[in-house]
Amino acid sequence: MEAKTQLCFSTLLLCLVCLNASTLQTYIVQLHPHGISSSLFTSKLSWHLSFLEQTISSEEDASSRLLYSYHSAMEGFAAQLSESEVESLKMLPDIIAVRPDRRLQIHTTYSYKFLGLNPSRGGSWYNSGFGRGSIIGVLDTGVWPESPSFNDHGMPPVPKKWRGICQEGQSFSSSNCNRKLIGARFYTKGHLVASMSPSPNIVEDYVSPRDAHGHGTHTSSTAGGAAVAMASVFGNGAGVARGMAPGAHIAMYKVCWYNGCYSSDILAAMDAAIRDGVDILSLSLGGFPLPIYEDSIAIGSFRAMEHGISVICAAGNNGPIESSVSNEAPWIATIGASTLDRRFPGIVRMGNGEAVYGESMYPGNRFMTTGRELELVYLTGGDRGSEFCLQGSLPREKVRGKMVICDRGVNGRAEKGQVVKEAGGAAMILTNTVINLEEDSVDVHVLPATNVGFDESVCLKAYINSTRKPRARIEFGGTVIGRSRAPAVAQFSGRGPSFTNPSILKPDVIAPGVNIIAAWPQNLGPTALPEDLRRVNFTVMSGTSMACPHVSGIAALIHSAHPKWTPAAIKSALMTTADITDHSGKPIMDGDKPAGVFATGAGHVNPGKAIDPGLIYDIRPDEYITHLCTLGYKKSEIFAITHMNVSCHELLQMNRGFSLNYPSISVTFKRRMTRKVIKRRLTNVGTPNSIYSVEVRAPEGVKVIVKPQKLVFEHINQSLSYSVWFISRKRAGTEREFAQGDLSWVQSSNSFHRVRSPISVTWKDKQYG
Repeated sequence: MEAKTQLCFSTLLLCLVCLNASTLQTYIVQLHPHGISSSLFTSKLSWHLSFLEQTISSEEDASSRLLYSYHSAMEGFAAQLSESEVESLKMLPDIIAVRPDRRLQIHTTYSYKFLGLNPSRGGSWYNSGFGRGSIIGVLDTGVWPESPSFNDHGMPPVPKKWRGICQEGQSFSSSNCNRKLIGARFYTKGHLVASMSPSPNIVEDYVSPRDAHGHGTHTSSTAGGAAVAMASVFGNGAGVARGMAPGAHIAMYKVCWYNGCYSSDILAAMDAAIRDGVDILSLSLGGFPLPIYEDSIAIGSFRAMEHGISVICAAGNNGPIESSVSNEAPWIATIGASTLDRRFPGIVRMGNGEAVYGESMYPGNRFMTTGRELELVYLTGGDRGSEFCLQGSLPREKVRGKMVICDRGVNGRAEKGQVVKEAGGAAMILTNTVINLEEDSVDVHVLPATNVGFDESVCLKAYINSTRKPRARIEFGGTVIGRSRAPAVAQFSGRGPSFTNPSILKPDVIAPGVNIIAAWPQNLGPTALPEDLRRVNFTVMSGTSMACPHVSGIAALIHSAHPKWTPAAIKSALMTTADITDHSGKPIMDGDKPAGVFATGAGHVNPGKAIDPGLIYDIRPDEYITHLCTLGYKKSEIFAITHMNVSCHELLQMNRGFSLNYPSISVTFKRRMTRKVIKRRLTNVGTPNSIYSVEVRAPEGVKVIVKPQKLVFEHINQSLSYSVWFISRKRAGTEREFAQGDLSWVQSSNSFHRVRSPISVTWKDKQYG
């Protein structure tokens, strides 16, 4: 295995950072794009440095403080500054905002089949050219270029529009790029200055685009990986691995390191990606919600959208808490996670003859096939965290040779198995708590192990308490497909309503994000634990991080089929064709109840229908600006996002009753409000002479009137508008109340085109804003 070094680029830089660490912090400085002083300088870089030269009072070279100079995603720079220097900087002309750097976190062989994609002639893949010509830019932990998923066999030449590079670095050369992986860059400066520590135990990483963590290799191969035959994880989930857009090109922008992903690095990568010529940006990362005008990803995404780039982001893994969704800007496609109908049984058979269902990817067909059982132990009490199987919490004399129960939480799932193994345990049962309920994320454990749901864990622990010597065995059942209802909403998937923008329904759609098999680096074991010396080409992961690249790949398919479509048109196609029923024809579930719109958004992505949606809701960039005015944003806040100097008073006077032409509909009734009108505009991208009729499922407590009730499109690309009246039959109380429904335009001669918009209605008292 190739050697790795710590993220220490030079002794000189390390000393500089340590010297200033106590007084300096990274800030992102946003400038007026047409600042009055910019004309005095020969380059943007010189202009940016001039602000530091005016601010730094010492004899220190101003350029030593500069981390990045931004031009495309935002006009401005990132620099190391003290608090007093920040205050001085804010007083200078042409300064729009000065924001502290922010740390964010990173949030298959079967999923393409589950989504109905197949390589046969006439199918969605064939009709979209498998994504050929599209470029997917991925912001993540890097890439392992030797993975077979990045083989360029059969790939077309690199598109002429591509202006990116293959940046060389540690264990990564320009020869690692090809016609599949056409570009790679890495961004370290924000992370380096924020994470430098005197501790000798800094996690190692490659100072290059090479992936040392696995996450970026996994997500990028999910979006656009090549076909790989006989892919599996130790025989589990065997099949042909393909990304959603196997014909698309991939560009990796490494922005995430051992201590997270910093906004300054992310913005630098977005800045480069816009210039490089990507068509899709995929970001499986995020943080807690911020106002849009303070969110670097939202601001950079607005610039990308203006350049015709679709930005796809993960909804976050903080569900099922209300308003836990991240990446909420309306020009971003926000993706929640769903399940597949593929299972990996790991059944626990207890000594009393009863069994509880679990799941595992431990590499073995069956454990203890002779029927021999192990003694079962569950250690609780004390302050060492033994119930969670924390490092050093398990006494060897109590677990040696036994099957140990470990509650989920605090440390990683696979890490718990390593703790049990090091203490001499023979097997592990990972038990969900009331937080995880029946979520069934699997792992490639380092010892025989399975994960059981909360209800099963209650049964298992009751058995332990019922006998002096509880015993059990685990029976592994390989891979089982089609025996469970799917898709369902993943328990962890971020939920709406949007905290910062409640007039827009988020997430937008859900996509497969549980137990996804995709490419993996050869420097890591399948658990990514340092003690795991096994090596695989593929492993399994779960999260909205996995759901996001599914939609990024599907967006690339749509872009290839319709290269002139705007990002809003592509998102509309994804949303209005999404499924609201599972593969059995029943409502998509969220735990033990039907899923609501704050969990699913418009529904579960359906790539076959999205490529041919019939009608789209398109949005011009200036319409987003008017929408920001309706949110009550100040002129300076809107300028920070859009670089447009506007008068909201004039805009709203010109656009009375404005509502953003979004593919979903969100209505809020505040106290004493009983009526609301929204307007929408549809564009025909199907066939000429098409007639669509409206169908409405009104939310409970609301009367819905649509005018007109028929839309007659004579031409392709013709746009027609309609209005919807919402009349509340109830009044806002002291607490929030919700109802949901939908509105669909159905093609009269061909019910294949059903253009559906989910509706959410909220009643809330004035105290909630």
